[in-house]
Amino acid sequence: MIEHHVRVHPSADRLPREDQLAWKLASVATGTEELAAESAAMAVNRLIDNASVAVASLPRRPVAVARAQATAHPAAEPGASVFGARGRVSPEWAAWANGTAVRELDFHDTYLAADYSHPGDNIPPLLAVAQHTGRTGADLLRAIVAAYEVHVALVKGICLHKHRIDHVAHLGAATACGLGALLRLPTETVYQAVQQTVHTTTATRQSRKGEISSWKAYAPAFAGKAAIEAVDRAMRGETSPSPIYEGEDGFLAWLLDGPESEYGVLLPAPGEPRRAILDTYTKEHSAEYQAQAIIDLARRLREKTGPLERVRSVVLHTSHHTHQVIGSGAMDPQKYDPTASRETLDHSVPYIFAVALEDGTWHHERSYAPERARRPRTVELWRRITTVEDPEWTRRYHDPDPDRRAFGGRAVITLEDGSVIEDELAVADAHPAGARPFDRPAYAGKFRTLAEGVVTRAAQDEFLHTAERLAQLSAADLDGLFPAVDTEAVAAYDATLPKGLF
Repeated sequence: MIEHHVRVHPSADRLPREDQLAWKLASVATGTEELAAESAAMAVNRLIDNASVAVASLPRRPVAVARAQATAHPAAEPGASVFGARGRVSPEWAAWANGTAVRELDFHDTYLAADYSHPGDNIPPLLAVAQHTGRTGADLLRAIVAAYEVHVALVKGICLHKHRIDHVAHLGAATACGLGALLRLPTETVYQAVQQTVHTTTATRQSRKGEISSWKAYAPAFAGKAAIEAVDRAMRGETSPSPIYEGEDGFLAWLLDGPESEYGVLLPAPGEPRRAILDTYTKEHSAEYQAQAIIDLARRLREKTGPLERVRSVVLHTSHHTHQVIGSGAMDPQKYDPTASRETLDHSVPYIFAVALEDGTWHHERSYAPERARRPRTVELWRRITTVEDPEWTRRYHDPDPDRRAFGGRAVITLEDGSVIEDELAVADAHPAGARPFDRPAYAGKFRTLAEGVVTRAAQDEFLHTAERLAQLSAADLDGLFPAVDTEAVAAYDATLPKGLF
């Protein structure tokens, strides 16, 4: 790996484009060729994972709205498919609808380092453009691995959250790079597309603060749509704000650490295998990733606490990120509000710990149902749970060794008689370093569980067989990556939505 030092330059420097971060990211994409077998296999896992959560989210309102917007933009041949809909639409709109479906349940893969990310959000726009342009499964595999490589590098090297910039700014750049790899575009074209995408997809983190709205699902879909449009413009010869990262009025100087900004971004050397996808991990539970280990810990502690009416207080000792983003350190009263939105509750670790402690399980719908959140005994327990930052957990969260990195915490439960119960868990059971790391059968099992009642058993078998042969798929075979669902039932639901402009 090569560490690239990125800092602000005045316009007078005329920084050569080959020395700019956007060019270096583009070069990684256009230089992605032979894939490591492990990386290709993990890309298949993530494609299965995305389909799992997409089909489970089809009847949810934000997904239905995005689908309705997309199907109002039918494409001339060939176009791209939309989960739950017949026909083809323009690829940027397919990316919009499918990206929203993948993200809605907060239930697919994650990578946490200096910043946050859901690298699986790259897949919907890549798949849409692959269908539209007649690319093969091998082309799509190369694109996915390239996008993950760029995404993970940015998340490791550049923190956005500290400056309250939403993490989709890194996603947009990665998707543009993945599209460049998919289409085998010149580095110059990808460089321009990366800069356009970063410029147009930078937004604040208010989308994940206070009363969290459905935009949380749309934000990555918007980035994917914007990346496709940027690539289209760049292919037509249009240029971009440059240098987008290093410029004196650019990304680093005014949105991040200021004129004295300096970052180190690790990227593979020419010819080096692209393995960053192997550093990422999926979710067993439908909740913010930092809550995954906390859910598993609550299930384990349930056997020790006895009647929960005896609990006087619970303090979760955890990392800075967990405390500040999904814990009481966020200072969001909405995180303790029984009438809060689902999007808010899945970013409230006190709520999540309370429900997991009571139920001993977690469900992507039942655990967030309004009647579940408003249960008086749950609310009483929930409001006794707080978080604190523990410097040791923060250090472990950022440990450079992925085998030692920890995203969990330590729970201290004080009972009414003054006795204390303590336990801790570093990583979720499904994490690569956890008690039950996810493997191909686990991904397939997750798909079957979430597709139950939506996709017939025969259609489930057909989808899994197709996905597992991704490297051998022809362009026409990519249609099989969309599991067959009852589109009439979906359309009937869509018909109940209010009408918009399209």
